[in-house]
Amino acid sequence: MWKWEADGQPKAVVVIVHSAYEHHRRYAWLIQRLRNDGFHVVTGDLPGHGKEGVAVHSETFKVYRRFIKQLIQTGLDDHLPLFLYGHGLGATFLLRLLQTEQVECAGVICTSPWLHLEYHPPLLAKVLTKLAHSMKLNHEIKPSLLSRNPEFLEQYEEDPLYVPLITAGWYRELQILLKSVMQMDGAIQDVPLLLHTGEADQITDPTYSRKWVQAQNLSELQYKRWKDLQHDIVQESEREEVYLYTHSFMNNVLRSLGYIIE
Repeated sequence: MWKWEADGQPKAVVVIVHSAYEHHRRYAWLIQRLRNDGFHVVTGDLPGHGKEGVAVHSETFKVYRRFIKQLIQTGLDDHLPLFLYGHGLGATFLLRLLQTEQVECAGVICTSPWLHLEYHPPLLAKVLTKLAHSMKLNHEIKPSLLSRNPEFLEQYEEDPLYVPLITAGWYRELQILLKSVMQMDGAIQDVPLLLHTGEADQITDPTYSRKWVQAQNLSELQYKRWKDLQHDIVQESEREEVYLYTHSFMNNVLRSLGYIIE
């Protein structure tokens, strides 16, 4: 894992959990914007991710959970307010953690959580339950399905560290996770939460995310559905607008905690 310190006096820490198949380097712009605005940033590549030559993802979800908890603990070591920022599957992991444990954090930001996938590997999900655990599948989530930003597409069209290849066992575990989050009785931990979704998301259905989060009866909830934006909201051409919305949310949370924000 890596930690980037804020430029000047820090006011909080942000832990970033990336989505499936990708790596933390894709968040370089966001990391720098946060540092400029007084946030330490802690992040890193999920186990099995961000490595040259990875053939297929077969990691157990337990190792992801363990790594995320290590990220959070590293963020807490600074004894500053902590924000959790998760994208895609990373957001889903954070929501599951808030369902099952009490996490010491000031607020949570989720972008395009995987709660109801619309884009599946070519083979039907019901067939996968009968496949060998190690059978390889290609989720086939290409950059053009994630963002329409030409700069993003040019940079990551041939990204050797982006690997959407998985085993049938990995995909089954994903289905179990999504079902557990969506069907668990009771609400998640009551912390301020900001949910971003994209109206043009081709990977997940934003309607399910909105209905699910509104059913949590949180004391503080902000939901923003961005017109025309695709799945990777922070990689779109409008990312500055998305960031300013997020920055305002975090500042408001800090004010409610008694911090003076200039």
